[in-house]
Amino acid sequence: MTDATTRRSNEILRSCVHCGFCTATCPTYKVLGDELDSPRGRIYLIKDMMENGKVPDRQTVKHIDRCLSCLSCMTTCPSGVHYMHLVDHAREYIEKNYKRRWDDRALRWILGKILPYPGRFRLALIGGKLAKPFRRLLPDARLRAMLDMVPAQIPSPSFNDRPQTFAAETGRQKRVALLTGCAQRVLNTDINDATIRLLQRHGCEVVIPKGLGCCGALTHHMGKTDESHRMAAANIRALVAELDGDGLDAVVINTSGCGTTVKDYGHMFRDDPLAADAARVSALAKDISEVMNSIGLREPAHAEPLRVAYHAACSLQHGQQIRAAPKDLLKAAGFQVVEPRDGHICCGSAGIYNLMQPEISSQLKSRKITTLEATAPQVIGAGNIGCMMQIGSGTDIPVVHIAELLDWATGGPKPL
Repeated sequence: MTDATTRRSNEILRSCVHCGFCTATCPTYKVLGDELDSPRGRIYLIKDMMENGKVPDRQTVKHIDRCLSCLSCMTTCPSGVHYMHLVDHAREYIEKNYKRRWDDRALRWILGKILPYPGRFRLALIGGKLAKPFRRLLPDARLRAMLDMVPAQIPSPSFNDRPQTFAAETGRQKRVALLTGCAQRVLNTDINDATIRLLQRHGCEVVIPKGLGCCGALTHHMGKTDESHRMAAANIRALVAELDGDGLDAVVINTSGCGTTVKDYGHMFRDDPLAADAARVSALAKDISEVMNSIGLREPAHAEPLRVAYHAACSLQHGQQIRAAPKDLLKAAGFQVVEPRDGHICCGSAGIYNLMQPEISSQLKSRKITTLEATAPQVIGAGNIGCMMQIGSGTDIPVVHIAELLDWATGGPKPL
């Protein structure tokens, strides 16, 4: 790690007063009941490992790996401990100084080389569908979890994901770039399509810049810093080309996990020649709910005031501190919005966590679905594809992105 990274970790470690408030909202502590599976416990492990320059041991790696990076602890912490930066630094340290078992290394390599690349990911899903009948023969629970997450239908690629510009339907108020993502482009093409229509309808010219790809979150959270920064740098250059060309009023993101990462580009590249450009991109990054909240929703057109259970993605409510905007928009669109008990607790998706830690993830998924179904909704609304896949795999209630619901409410097709 760089000296700046070490200084930042040291600064964060010293801001923690070990009060333990974080244990009350930590999902893994709730499930496992082990102090080392709480933010406070992990901070002790990280402090010991990094301050003493230790080679990470198996126990430390196990407890760091079990962290969801849901960031609920950051919302709870009275001292403002920036746990996200700390745990990311710890993962980078582990990646560079700890030799994992061969099967763990192989699995992480495969995920890092497939999920961020839509073409490869689509082929992998097709292979997964063919392999599903043989699921019980697989010896590793993580491999079985991967097959369980393969959707029944794999949508055809959307033409809207290609570099192009979509004109505003009315007089142009804003020019925005849409981050189309990687896994979402394969798993659910309707989300980007609905987002584009919604923005066009509300006076936005929407550009898909040439060169956009994965935001880098997946590899970043595995500690593979060089890979994640390479992906992030490509996005920064692509977006800055638009900024310096016809200009941008916002970089719109409809996958909240990506949004949290892009908003952190300024920090990630703070000691890099791209620092200034990264800061510009971070400053313009907005969740779709932020953008629509600032524009104001046009008069809804649909006539079905459905009961919508709003699932708050951790990356949105904790990572970006966005809580009211999605619910306010749904209400303005004419939906009846209800919230589940313990809505601040993670659903267990957390990027690739449900693939790497399937047992813990399954328990969190069951808890989340139980609380959502208890609200008796007609539909579940969410703002993150990972949460949608996780929850949707365990309930018969439709799980729909809020952009799709808002698009439908203002004149788009019915998403259900």
